[in-house]
Amino acid sequence: MSNEKISTQPYKGTRDFYPEDMKIRNWFFGVIRESLERASFEEYNAPMLESLELYIAKSGEELAKEQTYNFTDRGGRMLAIRPEMTPSVARMVAAKAGELNYPLKWYSIPNMYRYERPQRGRLREFWQLNVDIFGCDGFEADFDVIESAIEMLRGFGADETMFRVHINNRRFFNDVIAAIVGTDTEGARRVSKVIDRKGKVTREAYEKDMAELGVDADKLAKIDALYTMNVREATALCPDSVGSGELLSLFDLLEKTGLDKFCVFDFGIVRGLDYYTGTVFEVFDEAPENNRAMFGGGRYDNLVGLFVKNAKISGVGYGMGDVTLENFLVTHNLVPNLYASEKKVLITRFDDVPMEHYVSLAASLRAGGTTATVYLGAKKFGKQIDFAVKEHFSHVVICGASELEAGVVKVKDLETREESEIAMDKLSAFFE
Repeated sequence: MSNEKISTQPYKGTRDFYPEDMKIRNWFFGVIRESLERASFEEYNAPMLESLELYIAKSGEELAKEQTYNFTDRGGRMLAIRPEMTPSVARMVAAKAGELNYPLKWYSIPNMYRYERPQRGRLREFWQLNVDIFGCDGFEADFDVIESAIEMLRGFGADETMFRVHINNRRFFNDVIAAIVGTDTEGARRVSKVIDRKGKVTREAYEKDMAELGVDADKLAKIDALYTMNVREATALCPDSVGSGELLSLFDLLEKTGLDKFCVFDFGIVRGLDYYTGTVFEVFDEAPENNRAMFGGGRYDNLVGLFVKNAKISGVGYGMGDVTLENFLVTHNLVPNLYASEKKVLITRFDDVPMEHYVSLAASLRAGGTTATVYLGAKKFGKQIDFAVKEHFSHVVICGASELEAGVVKVKDLETREESEIAMDKLSAFFE
C-alpha cells in the first residue's frame, strides 16, 4: 500500500459543495422551478446512465466517444454517463408517443458529465436546466420557450440592460445562404459550420474557409451585410422562405407583448448542432467583463424520429448550465444575502439545566415552524455565541437555572443585539 496521502482536491472539472454553496444553489434552483412551474412546465428526470448508441445516433460516433465518459458493463453493453439531456427526453417522448397529451411542457435540472477541457463557464461535471415543448409546430411554442427564459432571468432581478436574446432561424438561414451562394441545403449546412466558428478564428481564416466553399468576395460581402440588418430588412431578401415567415411572426408577437426589448435579430446565431431546424437563439450576458453567450437552444423537429419511424413530434427548447448562470448572477450582484430574513434559533446550554429541557424547547419551536437546534459542543457561553454568529443563526435562546425556575427564557436577536424575556409557553409564538 502506498504511503502517499490521498489528495483532498475533487476530480479535475468537478466541484465540492459546502453548505454555504448548497444554500446558493438551492436558492437559484428554487427560483428556476418557481418561475417555470408558474408557466405550467412540469419537471421530469431520466437515468444518469444511457446507451452510448443514443449519443452516437444524435452526434456521430467520434463526437459521442470523445465527449462522454463511457465504458462497457459486465453484460457487454456500451454505456455512457449522460453528457446532455436532449437525447434522453426525446427517447422518453418516443417511448410513450401515443399516450402523452400534447403539447408537453417539460423541464429538468439534472447533473451531467462531459469530458472536455475545463475553463470559465465550462466544467466536466455540471447541472443543466433543460426546458422543452413537444408537439406544437407553430411559432407560438418558440415564443413560449423564449418567454420562459426571459421570465426566469427576470425572476432573479435581471432587466434588459443585463442580458439580450439573439434570435435567428435555420430555415431562413439555409434559404438565404443558398440564394446568395448558389448552393443546395448541404452546401448551406457547410457554410453554417464556418459561420458558427466565425467569432473563434481570425478574419483571414474565416475568409479562407468561406472561399474553399465557393463564397467569393462579392458573396461574402452580401453575407456580411446581413449582420447589420434588422429582422424585416433581412427577411425581405428571402420573402418566400418558411423561415422568414416564422421570424416575422415571432418578432411581431415579441413586440406586441413588450418582450422585444430583451431580444434582437442576429444572423450570426446558427447553433452548430445539425438537428436544429427552425428558430435558434442564444442568451448573452451584456456585462463587459462577462460578455458571452450564457445559454441557447432552438427548434428540433426531427429528433424524436431517431426512435420512432415516421414520428412527427416537433420539439423546441434550450439548455442552461449552472456555472454560467452563477457567473451571471454574481457579475450583476443578483445573489441576495440568503441569511438576512431567515429565522434560525440556537438554544444555548448551561450545566444546571437538564438536557431534556433544552430538547423540549427546540421541539416546540420546530413544531411552530421555526428552525431550531440545541448547541452540542463545549458549554462556555461565549463559545456558544461565537458559534451562533459564524453559523448565521438569527437568535439565541438563553435559559439557565433561574430562568427555568421562573418559567421564562431570554431571546437575543444577534443582528440588533436586543434581548427579550419571554414566557416559555409563548416562545413559539414569539417567532411567528
